[in-house]
Amino acid sequence: MDHRPHLVVVEDETTQRQLLVDYLSRQNFRVSGANGGPAMRKIVERELPALVLLDVGLPGEDGFALARWLREKSARIGIIMVTAASETVDRVVGLETGADDYIAKPFEPRELLARVKSVLRRATGAMVTAGPRVRMGRRVLDLEKRVLVDPADGSEETLTASEFDLLKVFAENPNRPLQRDWLLEVTAHREMEAFDRAIDLRITRLRRKIEPDPTHPDAIRTVRGVGYMFVPPTG
Repeated sequence: MDHRPHLVVVEDETTQRQLLVDYLSRQNFRVSGANGGPAMRKIVERELPALVLLDVGLPGEDGFALARWLREKSARIGIIMVTAASETVDRVVGLETGADDYIAKPFEPRELLARVKSVLRRATGAMVTAGPRVRMGRRVLDLEKRVLVDPADGSEETLTASEFDLLKVFAENPNRPLQRDWLLEVTAHREMEAFDRAIDLRITRLRRKIEPDPTHPDAIRTVRGVGYMFVPPTG
């Protein structure tokens, strides 16, 4: 039984695909190559991989559509989008489809390897399913009542619609860096506040509610150059 992590490289360009397969195989991974959606689906139906490296610009069904299909299959599959474009809109769409990370061509093999290892650590770590209640810092988010609960005395604190939406997104994406623009886009649909410059003001307010020490946040951490990440308590 081969216990090495199984990676799938989805790339329609034969030479590029083989280079990636060969390189990652030398890094002690078990690697399969696929030239598009149909080949990828056959591999995934046979065995759920640990991670899929997914080219965005595939002929026919693009990488975004395949990322959605993979995410419907399993929340545990790591997904890294490979794109030739660096526009913010591509990054946002990629994250919206459930991708864990993205890397733009051309890239250094060592950078790719670092991203693969990082996503695998998150994907195989403790997964928090967004059930009725999720522990967040010193509070518990009740997803049915849409309130924050203090476990010490059971008291409840109401949340605005945008605050609840933001905490729910974090609960559904533990240990995953989430972009500011994407967070604002998916949580601002019902309650836009005047002059809402960015997501940072909301994060500051939420930290006051859930962090033991808001000046040194541990539950909602800042990811430099990206945005924010929810880290579930380990204890």
